[in-house]
Amino acid sequence: MPHPRNPALYRLTKQLLQKYHKAVRPVHDWTEATTVYLDVFVHAILDVVWVDEFLSWNPSMFDEIREISLPLSDIWAPDIIINEFVEIEGSPDLPYVYVNSSGTIKNSKPIQVVSTCSLETYAFPFDIQNCSLTFSSVLHTVQDVDLAFLRSREDIKHDKKEFLNDSEWELLSVSSTYSILQSGAGDFAQIQFNVVIRRRPLVYVVNLLIPSIFLMLVDLGSFYLPPTCRARIVFKTSVLVGYTVFRVNMSDEMPRSALSTPLIGVFFTVCMAFLVISLFKSILLVRFLHDEWSHGQEWPLLCLRGDADADGPRMDPRAQLAGVPEPPIRRDPQVQPGSLKEVWFQLKSISTYFQTWEQADRKGVKWLALLERLDRLLFQAYAILLGLYTVTLCSLWALWGSSSTLYRAECKSHTSSVS
Repeated sequence: MPHPRNPALYRLTKQLLQKYHKAVRPVHDWTEATTVYLDVFVHAILDVVWVDEFLSWNPSMFDEIREISLPLSDIWAPDIIINEFVEIEGSPDLPYVYVNSSGTIKNSKPIQVVSTCSLETYAFPFDIQNCSLTFSSVLHTVQDVDLAFLRSREDIKHDKKEFLNDSEWELLSVSSTYSILQSGAGDFAQIQFNVVIRRRPLVYVVNLLIPSIFLMLVDLGSFYLPPTCRARIVFKTSVLVGYTVFRVNMSDEMPRSALSTPLIGVFFTVCMAFLVISLFKSILLVRFLHDEWSHGQEWPLLCLRGDADADGPRMDPRAQLAGVPEPPIRRDPQVQPGSLKEVWFQLKSISTYFQTWEQADRKGVKWLALLERLDRLLFQAYAILLGLYTVTLCSLWALWGSSSTLYRAECKSHTSSVS
């Protein structure tokens, strides 16, 4: 078949762009604003639609052609930006747009948005985030370029068909508002889309929360070891190393730009503080009591070792610790060795020695009772904290589930009303 000399598409494109100036806003009446219609699919395509009055034609004159594609670089385009941009968009550059016979231009442009979002991670990993995307013109005021919704707000709010459901986040809704920003340079129209997303917590529950509860239970079980046992210090030191490694791994999972500290991080830090206090208490207990008992096992033998040391004064170590001097064993020069009076002097010296030793033992018992009381208080506080931690996690999980049920009910009601 021979090609026609002037195909309709070629003639139409030449007619539209022959005297077209893309630097001029495409309206015949400068008092009228160019309305730009916006539509958003999260993780999908952004539709931008506007009417170009200079790009309209009669389809009957061009073989009933009602829609053509034109280079975007050859026509006027609105300067619509996203105010929350923090990086240059990494979306592909689509060079063409569709234009229909009425002059309506549709620019379906995929945009990868890297924007600022204030994260509230207090309930992490059961948190719900609300991130906003604000569209507005850079230079044109509302008298020149106005904004409007391409679809109804309810359709945009509950449309989740394009969102990837296999990611870490779940899309709940996309609410939208229209407003006019008043500034010294004029009034600017803007549309804000509030993207409400929710984190899927199952991975964090299995890899983070359940192991943290197990680690706290192991630390709680260490309180059943004898307070004077040196193995308790070794055990608690190993648990402290586990806490430290777990805290580092947990910090890697936390968002860096969080405005608030996650509640589980606060619980974990308090549990580490209890562990350090308990470990320090065990070290003091072994230092002041356990070593003294080990040395004190030989004291009864020292006082009965014969007469080689009997002439010199002898001081019991516990008597030194208690600050009570032990009177030395003295011999009366007028008393005959082996007489009853000599035996009485010896018995009196031994009695004084054991009284001083008993005073030192009482002081050690007081230290032991005080530290054991502190150990019981730490155990009770630790148990209460672990209970609060578990109840709080269950409550946050329940609230997370109730929010999901609420949003699903809204979506079903909206779908039924539309149908």
